[in-house]
Amino acid sequence: MPLRTVLVPDPIHRDGLEMLRMAAGVQLLPPEALTPDTLPAHLAEAEAMIVRGMAVDRALLDRAPRLRFVCRHGVGYDNVDVPALTERGILLAVTPEANASSVAEHTMMLMLSLSRQVVAFNAGVRRGEWRVPGQSATFDLGGRSVLILGFGRIGTRVARLCAAFGLRVRVHDPFIPANTIRGLGYEPARDLPAALAEADIVTLHCPSNAETRNMVDAGFLAAMKPGAVLINAARGTLVDEAALEAALRSGHLAGAGLDVVQVEPMPAPIPLLRLPNVVMTPHVAASTAEGLQRMATASARNVLDFLAGAPDPDALINPEALRRNA
Repeated sequence: MPLRTVLVPDPIHRDGLEMLRMAAGVQLLPPEALTPDTLPAHLAEAEAMIVRGMAVDRALLDRAPRLRFVCRHGVGYDNVDVPALTERGILLAVTPEANASSVAEHTMMLMLSLSRQVVAFNAGVRRGEWRVPGQSATFDLGGRSVLILGFGRIGTRVARLCAAFGLRVRVHDPFIPANTIRGLGYEPARDLPAALAEADIVTLHCPSNAETRNMVDAGFLAAMKPGAVLINAARGTLVDEAALEAALRSGHLAGAGLDVVQVEPMPAPIPLLRLPNVVMTPHVAASTAEGLQRMATASARNVLDFLAGAPDPDALINPEALRRNA
């Protein structure tokens, strides 16, 4: 039988590549085998792809006539034109469980960094300042209130970690029944403005789509409790950065912890970086050693399941594409 070509244009963990190399009937085209000159020919051969940062748009698809399956290494797929894939009968999958615990831990790190002013204290000590403030502006997480927006695989893990720190956990997710949230030991928050007014910390765990883009706008921020903290380890497109900057400069918000921004990679330093009450990381929440290994092997498993004729339905974003091939 002819080999089935799998293209991996972006670097992934070696364990995922090894799974594909060892699979019978698979011809792997790994990142090290690709150059700008050879990529067009390899795209024309590929039946399946694993992508990280590469944009999968109509222009690319026009050069990939045999492509039938794309796996996004992670859970977000902003760089993939899903309607274009579906029109062509191409399935899109993600790795839904692989990075959840890594992102949840990073979320807690951002909360702790802000609550204990770790960045400022670290910089002071490095300058030779060793002082304990008489009236500290730092605060305990225990006893505070956190509002979690989005109660999927990451949001549920963040809720467990917050509860372990002694935070009062409230959850807003219109797609999750209130009884489910209560059954897990948390408080459902159906009235979002009222919940924003009470929360000391608001953390975002929503996908980026037409309903959620720029959801954190001036009105959202004005509804937040004075002195509250915003955390975003989801997608930068959820937040109006100019509105956030204004809320931080005015003192309405005490701080923000961000792993994502509107435009990535950041082409130039954005105004938020000038603020001392912002902690920012470069979209690395999922990129622990363990997270990268899990995402790579889950991506490889998705590809092999597809090639075997049994794609994992829990990983598929556009299962309707299957009907295009029926």
